[in-house]
Amino acid sequence: MKRLALTVLLLGLPVEAAPGGVPVCERPHVPAPSESPALPASLQAALEALVRERLARGPHAGLAVGVVHQHARWVGAYGLRDVERHLPATPRTTWRMASLTKSFTAVAVMQLVERGQLALDEDIHTWVPAWPERRWPVTVRQLLGHLGGVTNYGRLGPSQDTGPLDTAGAVALVSDYPLEAEPGTRFIYSTWAYNLLGAALEAASGQSYGDYLQAHVFAPAGMAHAALDDRRTRDEHHARGYRLRDGRRVPSREVDVSGRFAGGGTRASIEDLLGFGEALLDTRLVSRATTALMQTPMSTRDGRLTDYGMGFATWPLRGHYVVAHAGAQPETSTLLLLLPGESLAIALTSNVEGQAALLKGLASDIIRLLLERDAPRSGARPRDATDALVSEGLGRVLGYGLAYHSWAAHGPGPAPASEGLAEAFAQVARLLDPDTLAREPGAARARILAAHHPLAQGVFIRVGVHMARTLEDARGPERLREYPSRGATAFFDDYLAVCEARACPEPFRFTPRLRETLRRLTHGP
Repeated sequence: MKRLALTVLLLGLPVEAAPGGVPVCERPHVPAPSESPALPASLQAALEALVRERLARGPHAGLAVGVVHQHARWVGAYGLRDVERHLPATPRTTWRMASLTKSFTAVAVMQLVERGQLALDEDIHTWVPAWPERRWPVTVRQLLGHLGGVTNYGRLGPSQDTGPLDTAGAVALVSDYPLEAEPGTRFIYSTWAYNLLGAALEAASGQSYGDYLQAHVFAPAGMAHAALDDRRTRDEHHARGYRLRDGRRVPSREVDVSGRFAGGGTRASIEDLLGFGEALLDTRLVSRATTALMQTPMSTRDGRLTDYGMGFATWPLRGHYVVAHAGAQPETSTLLLLLPGESLAIALTSNVEGQAALLKGLASDIIRLLLERDAPRSGARPRDATDALVSEGLGRVLGYGLAYHSWAAHGPGPAPASEGLAEAFAQVARLLDPDTLAREPGAARARILAAHHPLAQGVFIRVGVHMARTLEDARGPERLREYPSRGATAFFDDYLAVCEARACPEPFRFTPRLRETLRRLTHGP
């Protein structure tokens, strides 16, 4: 069966100047109430205001924004899905999903793993014989995390319009290219790796990739308009794509990239994408344990986190545990961002290429609006470069600690191991020791930047999570929401105050030297 699908490009085109003829922003179309309750009217107005403010900064054609927070929903559609025909973007508009397709594929693969039809650590050659055996086996797990060493277009692989291809043709595109690295040693983002997963999915399930997604991903998530992006089946609701050239908006180049079906070949509406995000938060597509596995960042063989799990990027953002995927290719820019510890999903789509900065900025604004209190700041007062390094380390303990605590306590994530926690506190104190930092600032900063990795036993994560858990137990979960704005010194000061009141064991209070530095950073000399 032949299908048309579309490629994934990680980077879009830069936005330089606003082309004329497109309104900067319009009041969004808001869908009729669904089974989910609506966000409060005051929050809807605030969301509309921040979207208008962001759009006023630069050009756009069509944009859709969706938010679901603790099952309350809001969707807005702005601008035009077709500029030439002056057709507005609506919640029914469908957009190319681009690389977000990888998240759909990863969920589908993990469903088969749960049912025992695929195994994470078997060689992909077992299911895709047309993929030649290599010097090393390339496993399903490695492909899901972009650790299989498989090339990507733009490196060694093909990067141009391939024409209509079926699954066998898509695999053949890259089957003759050597691995770029030994599997497990390097993170190499690869659409071709996900094509191999799509081929394995078809072999294991007995269904075509598109049919499997419809039955097991799209339908259960309520994604009524999601489908493979075949130009022949697009309807009048599909957004026409645009790009910027010399400051002018021009139609996107028409590209048939069906050879990248499982890595960037779907389309969906904003309601569909938000439904997918909500289904992930509710663990309706895969189990809670599988969800946690997919959201856990993988690591290279030398013990460095890749900031990517299985089909999703993961990172801490101002104390929030972020699970996300972006997409960029001709006709589109997309972003799905989840905060599983805080029951928040944000979906964004645009029919202008290269809008990654706009979408990320909007997502950040929405997080601030919904989750971050405007608490008084009590930031550090560094007096020199050594103090600045200490402050950087404190901030990383705060960021990783709050994020991983939220993910473990209120989301699907596992709690960090508690064994050897006293030694972890001692390691943090040594990493942030002012005398050591002053003697060798370059090497010391490198150790600080690596302290969340497995190679350093993840000490910033483990210590930060213990501190966050202690503060939540003593002062309640609402208090934790203040620290992204109050800063790391407030986080450490409050933790030490709780420790004093509870008579914590001395190893869990850091060292007198670090406590002295904290007092000075907070209150000055």
